[in-house]
Amino acid sequence: MKKVFLCWCLLLIGCSSFAQQPNIVFILIDDQRYDFLSFLNHPWIKTPHIDRLAAHGMYFENAFVTTSLCSPSRASILTGQYASTHQIMDNDTPLPTGTPTFPSELQKVGYRTAFIGKWHMGGDNDMPRPGFDHWVSFKGQGAYNNPEMNVDGTRIKEKGYTTDILTDYAVAFIKENHHQEAPYFLYLSHKAIHENFTPAQRHQGEYHGLIVPRPETFGQLEKDYRGKPDWLKKQRNSWHGAERDFQATGYGDFDNFFRLYSEAMLSVDESIGKVTQALEELDALDNTLIIYYSDNGYMMGEQGLIDKRVMYEPSIRVPAFVHWPAVIPQPITKKEMILNIDLGPTILELAGSAIPASMHGQSFASLIRGEATSWRDAFVYEYFVDPNAVQTPTIIGLRTEQYSYMTYPGVWDNYELYDLKKDPLQKDNLLGHIIYGQQYGTFLKQLQRQDSSMYVVVKELDSQMKNISMTNNL
Repeated sequence: MKKVFLCWCLLLIGCSSFAQQPNIVFILIDDQRYDFLSFLNHPWIKTPHIDRLAAHGMYFENAFVTTSLCSPSRASILTGQYASTHQIMDNDTPLPTGTPTFPSELQKVGYRTAFIGKWHMGGDNDMPRPGFDHWVSFKGQGAYNNPEMNVDGTRIKEKGYTTDILTDYAVAFIKENHHQEAPYFLYLSHKAIHENFTPAQRHQGEYHGLIVPRPETFGQLEKDYRGKPDWLKKQRNSWHGAERDFQATGYGDFDNFFRLYSEAMLSVDESIGKVTQALEELDALDNTLIIYYSDNGYMMGEQGLIDKRVMYEPSIRVPAFVHWPAVIPQPITKKEMILNIDLGPTILELAGSAIPASMHGQSFASLIRGEATSWRDAFVYEYFVDPNAVQTPTIIGLRTEQYSYMTYPGVWDNYELYDLKKDPLQKDNLLGHIIYGQQYGTFLKQLQRQDSSMYVVVKELDSQMKNISMTNNL
């Protein structure tokens, strides 16, 4: 009798645990700029469906990535680790076998998990990965139209536009799992809006005639590069430069490049609308935890660049919000710095799971719940030179609430420091006057000899960067 009673209690505990675990939808967009939402008063982009969620949730105005490149960032999201630990430093390396990921941990606490979309870790391998009960993906970057999908190990040739197809799979998963006893986790990972920008046919020409405003740091004159590193000047006319040969790549010019980028975003907005509608029809929108993020930011001519990789603000900042009316009843904007490596720990805590010690990130579940909590005031940025895109060197940097400090290990070039409170556009490199490399000694030694007051600032930043690196065994 005692054994029967004990089993009954354990069953009740298990059911209670499921009841407290929210269904979770994590939406990852590819290459979306931090400001690319009409909710943020963007001058031309229209995203009404995303706006609706962002404007009624918790918006994080200081969301970042620790490496601004597709595969390293995606690996950091899954593992909660910096790239130097998970070792995915380019767009071709697969995630090492046995690496702990948050979806695998979710499975352990009863979640049914699904990955739908762009994986992009491991080249042409599109086969199902550990941690997911349902799998829909494609090889590498995939195609914008008529893609071949790998659905739970079987390849299917689909007809249509990829953003729409992924959305249909996502909605189907939500509907199939809504009434199940176990909670679900859906990872919807869009291919859009990655280059080669290809909008859906219904959106082609939506921004015809748009002239993209050149940012203040577009930099066409020699004076604009005063104090900047040489690699930045050289990159202007390269593949990732604002004056690359747009004719050779079929875009025509800078303006059309970003017209297509903008038009491709419209189907993403519609996708979010369809997911939202599906949840509403199931009367589940208020109780479903929705997290929205981008794998990295995107340069739109700032510093004479396009693309990402670099540590300038438009590259490392991303749009991010949490929509969960059951817990966040009123819209709120948070100033705390959250990172892509925080997503896994946060989801795990909210799902009632332990957080693996291997994760470097910090759960921001307490922020979501409105609890007082101490929070970071700085983070380390890493980027490792890519043999396929050597224009951008290895970068190890520190981003604090006031400063952005960039070092370039192995490259004889200017380091960079910007006071973001005084210079948010990063025009004036506070280290641009330092002559480095002509004499024997480290950069700090040269700085101490040439500018003692700036040395005090940089020494503290350098020390802070090393402490964060040592804490995380980077």
